[in-house]
Formats: sequence, structure tokens, C-alpha cells
Amino acid sequence: MEIKIPEVGESILEALVANWMKEDGDAVVKDEIICELETDKVNVELPAEASGILHIVVPVGQTVPIGTVIATLEEGDVEAPSPPQTPEETAPVAATTVAEKQGSQPPANPAARQQAEERGIDIKKVAGSGRSGRVILDDVLDHDKTVAPQAEPKEPENTTAEIKTDSADRPITRQAMTPIRQRIAARLLQARQETAMLTTFNEADMSWVKKLRSRHQENFTKRHGIKLGMMSFFVKACIGALKEFPAVNASIDGTDIVYHHYYDVGIAVGTDRGLVVPILRDADQLTFAEIEQQIADLATKANARKLTLAEIEGGTFTITNGGVYGSLLSTPIINPPQCGVLGMHSIQDRPVVVNGEIIIRPIMNLALSYDHRIIDGREAVGFLKLIKEYIEDPSELFLEL
Repeated sequence: MEIKIPEVGESILEALVANWMKEDGDAVVKDEIICELETDKVNVELPAEASGILHIVVPVGQTVPIGTVIATLEEGDVEAPSPPQTPEETAPVAATTVAEKQGSQPPANPAARQQAEERGIDIKKVAGSGRSGRVILDDVLDHDKTVAPQAEPKEPENTTAEIKTDSADRPITRQAMTPIRQRIAARLLQARQETAMLTTFNEADMSWVKKLRSRHQENFTKRHGIKLGMMSFFVKACIGALKEFPAVNASIDGTDIVYHHYYDVGIAVGTDRGLVVPILRDADQLTFAEIEQQIADLATKANARKLTLAEIEGGTFTITNGGVYGSLLSTPIINPPQCGVLGMHSIQDRPVVVNGEIIIRPIMNLALSYDHRIIDGREAVGFLKLIKEYIEDPSELFLEL
């Protein structure tokens, strides 16, 4: 039997063989996870379609087109792995072997095991909902909501790349782009080449938002189990502004303008592999708590490389927060076919004039990049000004004025 790279999405043309869970010549059981694939959008776990002996064709680290044969399976009956033994069933020994340690662990996806270790969770206490009770990432995330971490997160291991020399015999490190980094590069170049992108700027006084968060944070956290952040205010403000300026929520399809009567807001998330943009579907129907919870869950999945295609495809508008990295001002790039993206930045105390007096206020710079082909300057400025008004007086968000 041939094991091929499966089709995982219309726009995904190739995949990186990221990890083999078995060695060449190992016996595998039907439905056992044997390989992890990394694409420019999501990671995919590949199960065995039958039992037999695995023969690997494509090694770890190679990127191959969809449909490529990466291994073959010599079908046949194989002995299923023995269930983990209890301490009573295991004879006492002076030193426990590595194999015995692994045997005491329940079946779990690599990402689930990694998240459990980083969060200090005993994976043996997590109920698995995958095949044959396999622990998946969602199981760990759900467990983490109800059980306090038992240990401090571990620092990621340092890895060093091989240092070579260039033509002048100077030291360099050459490393192939990951599929997701290649995708990011292509999308950024596409945005520059295929859109008439402009950026308009404004600033918002964050005093009221900071006061609301400070006043209600404790009760909000107790009631909803998550902190009230800045992002939920901006998601709500953007939705209100998108309803007033529908062109910013539109896209271009050939010579047509497609106006979306729904609000799927992308939230840019930085990971160790690059920037990904998971989507808050029907964000206009979400509460503040639901927005914060979904953003937290999507960010965790993004860093664990477990976002699905459904969670990152589409989107009608994007918000990116460079302020978490200390950015004071930037020009965010549109994510085609979307026509608008809002950039948030660091909050700084600045002197401002209010009612003829100079006072200190917490100010955030805002940037709206937009496609000038369908969004006029008047609309872009009006849109950003309305976001500023919502943020400076959040009562309008609650009263839906």
C-alpha cells in the first residue's frame, strides 16, 4: 500500500514531512499516527490505513507536492502494542529504562504532550477523546481550564544551526524557509503587487478602556474564567465601524465588489514559525468574554501548530497588535482578498490638550491600511475616526449606539 501526501485544502499544493512517528521497518497498527506533515497553513497528522510494516520513502525535512508517495506499507497482521502496565504488574528494578517510562504514558498526539509538559499537566490525568482514547490538543486545553498547572512551563530547548562560510570565507548560516514562511512571503508580495494600498493614521485616548478593565477585571475573570483584554474592545469597535462603512468589510472578485453581510474578523497571532491569522467567525454575535476566550484558544492552537483550515481560511477584516512587541507606529499590510487591516500599537503616556489644559493621557497610535481601489480616503478616515470614538467612549459599544 502506498502512503501519499493527502489533499488538505484547495490552495495547499505541497507539504513538509515534519516528523516520522515510526522508524523504517517498524510495525504499525491501523489508525496509528505514523507521520506529521506541515503545510503553509496547518499541520496534519497521518494515520496508518492498515496494519503492516512501514517502509519510509521520503525522510524528515523534505517538502514534496500533494499526492507524492512518502512511504509504503507492507500489509499484514502485526502485534498490537501492549497496554501500559501498572506498578504492581511491573517487577521492581534498580533503574527504570526509557522504554518503560514511555510505556507508562497514555497515547497522545505530540502537540498534546508538548502542551501538557509546558503547562505542567500530568498527561495521565487527561481524558482522551481521540481514536482509541488518544489524547489530543483540545483535551489538554480543556483540562487546563479546570485544573491549575502543577509546574512552571519549561523553556524551549535551544537549537543551533550549522554554520558555514560564504564565497569570501565569512561565517553564515543558511536555512531553508519553512512552508508557512514561504506562504507569508508570497502573501506579502501579493499584497504589495496586487492592491492599491494606502495607510491612514489616528490616535486614541485609552483612559476609559483602562478604567473599565481596572474596575471590572476581578469580577469579569471570576465570572468568565478569562481576563478582559484590550482586543475585545477593538473587535467590538471594528464591527461597529464595519457596519457603518461596508466597503471596508468587502473584497474584490475580478471586476465585482463583494459586500459581506457577516463579520469574520482575523486576529494576527505571532508564533515561532511566523504570523498566522485565525478567524473569529460571526464576531458580531460574540460577547466580550467569548471574544477573549476564542482569541486565547486560537493563539494556543497557533503556537502548538494545531490550527485547522477552517480556523484560518476566509476572514473579512483583520486586526493586528504590534503593540505587544513594543511597536509605536507601523503600516500593516492587507491580507488579500480582504481590503482592510487595523494596526494597534503601544500605549504611551503623552501630554495632550483637553479643554484648553495640558494633561497626561494614555495614547495609542492606530493605523488603517486599505485597498484604495474600492475604499476612498473619506471612508477610510471616517472608519478609523469612528473606531477612535468607540474606544474613547466604550459606553456606545454596550448600548449599540
